[in-house]
Amino acid sequence: MEQGKQDILRKHGYIITGKESGVKLCHWVGRKLVDGRACYKEMFYGIECHRCMQMSPCIDICNQKCLFCWRYQDMGDTVKKVEFDEPKDIAERCIAGQRKLVTGFRGDHRVSEEMWQEARDPNQVAISLAGEPTMYPYLGELIKEFSKRGMTTFLVTNGTFPNILKELSHLPTQLYVTLPAPNERIYRQLCVPNSSQQWDKIMETLELLPSIDTRTVVRHTLVADWNIGWEKEYSELISRADPDLIEAKGYVFVGDSRRRMNLSNMPSHQTVKEFARKEGELLGLELLKEKADSRVVLLGEKHFELKVKG
Repeated sequence: MEQGKQDILRKHGYIITGKESGVKLCHWVGRKLVDGRACYKEMFYGIECHRCMQMSPCIDICNQKCLFCWRYQDMGDTVKKVEFDEPKDIAERCIAGQRKLVTGFRGDHRVSEEMWQEARDPNQVAISLAGEPTMYPYLGELIKEFSKRGMTTFLVTNGTFPNILKELSHLPTQLYVTLPAPNERIYRQLCVPNSSQQWDKIMETLELLPSIDTRTVVRHTLVADWNIGWEKEYSELISRADPDLIEAKGYVFVGDSRRRMNLSNMPSHQTVKEFARKEGELLGLELLKEKADSRVVLLGEKHFELKVKG
C-alpha cells in the first residue's frame, strides 16, 4: 500500500500493522469503557465489546465499491503484485495496535482500571474492518493464530470467493455472509462489483453454507430506497443457505458513505423490524433479539443458543 493511502487511513484512526493489514478501534469499545453501553453483538452473542478488536488482513483490497460502505474506498481491486503480511505478524501487531488505541482511556475518570486492563487484552476479533478478507491468501492460518491466543473470531465476507471459504484450514467462530440485494440488478447498482460473475459467486457461497461446520449468519445491510422489500426474493435466496441466524441491519449515514448516500437512505428501526418480521414469517424463523439504537434485528429458531463459546 502506497504511503499516501496509509496517511489517509491513519487520519481516519487506523493503525497500519503491515504492508496490507490494519486495526481500528470500534466506536463501541469507547462507549463500553466510558458509560457502559454495549454494542448489539454483546447483547446478541455475549461477547465483551470492550475486548473486541476489529481488523483486516487486507484493508486496501476489495472487489466491490458498495455505496453504503463507511470505509475509505480508494482501494485496489486485485491481489496482483501485493505483498501480504504473515498471519503471526498480523495477529501480534494488531493486538499491540489495539493496546495502543485504548491507551488514552486510562486517564478518563469514567473508566475503571479493571475494564481498561481487559480492553488491553482482546479476546474477540472481528475480521471485517475494511477490504474483503477472503482476498487474503492465508486467512485460515490467521484465524488459527487468533484462536491460539484464546480469541473468538467473527469473519465477515461479501461471499464472492466461495472457493476460499470451502478450503479454509481453520474456521471462524462465526461466519457472516452479506446478502445486500434480492437480485442481481440491485446488487450491481448498489455494490458496484468489479466483475460480472460476482453475483453468481454469492449464489455459490449461499449454497455452500450448509456444509461449513461453524455458526453461519446471513446479513442484510438495508438501505432505504434501494434494497428494502422483496422479502419473498430474499427468503428464497436464504433458503439455499439455511443459516443459523439472520441479521437485518439498517444502513447508517456515517463515514465515507456520506459521499455517496443521503441521510434519507437510513431506514428507521421500525422499517428494519417490519422487513425482518415478513422475512421471518416466510422462513419460519422467530425474532430473537433487537437493538433499536443500532437498527438491527436478529432472526433464528426459537431456542437457538446465541452465546458464542470461546
